[in-house]
Amino acid sequence: MNVLVVGGGGREHALAWKLAGSPRVGMVFVAPGNAGTACEPGVTNVDVTDIAALVEFARSEPVAITVVGPEAPLAAGIVDAFRAVDLRIFGPTRAAAQLESSKDFAKTFMVRHRIPTAAFETFSDSAEAHAYVDERNAPIVVKADGLAAGKGVVVAASRDEAHVAIDDMLVGHSLGDAGARVVIEDYLAGEEASFIVMVDGRDVLPLASSQDHKRLAEGDHGPNTGGMGAYSPAPVVTPEIHARIMREVIVPAVEGMAADGIHYRGFLYAGVMIDGSGNPRVLEFNCRLGDPETQPILMRLKTDLLDLLAHATAGTLGQTETEWDRRASLGVVLAAAGYPADPRKGDVISGLDRITEEAYPNCRVFHAGTTLVDEQVVVNGGRVLCVSALGDSIRQAQRAAYRAVSAIHFDGMQFRTDIGFRALSRSP
Repeated sequence: MNVLVVGGGGREHALAWKLAGSPRVGMVFVAPGNAGTACEPGVTNVDVTDIAALVEFARSEPVAITVVGPEAPLAAGIVDAFRAVDLRIFGPTRAAAQLESSKDFAKTFMVRHRIPTAAFETFSDSAEAHAYVDERNAPIVVKADGLAAGKGVVVAASRDEAHVAIDDMLVGHSLGDAGARVVIEDYLAGEEASFIVMVDGRDVLPLASSQDHKRLAEGDHGPNTGGMGAYSPAPVVTPEIHARIMREVIVPAVEGMAADGIHYRGFLYAGVMIDGSGNPRVLEFNCRLGDPETQPILMRLKTDLLDLLAHATAGTLGQTETEWDRRASLGVVLAAAGYPADPRKGDVISGLDRITEEAYPNCRVFHAGTTLVDEQVVVNGGRVLCVSALGDSIRQAQRAAYRAVSAIHFDGMQFRTDIGFRALSRSP
């Protein structure tokens, strides 16, 4: 059967690669894809992004199942459009995707359904926002209400920094409509983990735990990005904490959506801050797989992903389970010059042909911001590649990934050298 993956980043390359490995898949189409998916065996790029055109493509090909990678088409209602013509698609409807597309919606939803999260207020008036910050202690967090590609969050170390963020979003309109309202919330201390599940409307199937590094620079310093690397599993998510997250966050979220009259089907991602006492509190919900968490997670998945998607879209997730590679996986993001503020495009990437199974066993390079120009792979976005590897431990996976990173080059290439440091700090 044919499968369609919507999106063009590293998450979508990983999804396409995993689906292409299923014996039941004929062709994996990726819309629009990137240079990596263009070269992946069993995968074909489709230069289509408009929702109506994607519906027509899925009907004509025909496509058995569609899976949506990024948040923007979900917020635009791609799932509603596919379901309207009885096309099987995995992802939340526009109404359900508000959990990600509106921070205010998500926060009020959590309060209503008693899901633990930080205290907050929402503002569209800058004077009121400034006054609220003056009443609170720093650090404090300023978030754009709408979708901002992972760059709409400012963790302000001081009130002055929070005031600057408010003016940037509400007065300077630095994020456009996404920043027309801001959510200001208390800072939560602890260690953050990414907790991702599949939901079929009723049953929930957890994926392997993971943790990403959102800051640009070593030691989790510098500006927020879409993610500079990730690893799986996350040692901070102990079996006890896993059970608490399911009981206190995931199940109440799914049941809360149902109680609000919204049938949730799709991936559900909870960014959870775990404090020193093991208490989980939700920083954010995303309505899709994380990026770059998807890359190391799918490196470890041994179950046929198509089977999981088939059960999820049929409402039978309760009849299946997942099998995971016992090894750890770690991915390092290589970013463009100028990222995240002003990424430079057009730089030629070299060394990709050196990353073979023989030379770098258990390593894969997932493309994100790349394109083909005259048969050369060039930079076409902020986060360019995610070099991922398996290892018997986080440390071994880290060593293997960075060894492969050393074979790749493009002008201005940025990457962190400490991906996985929090997990390693827990090692005896």
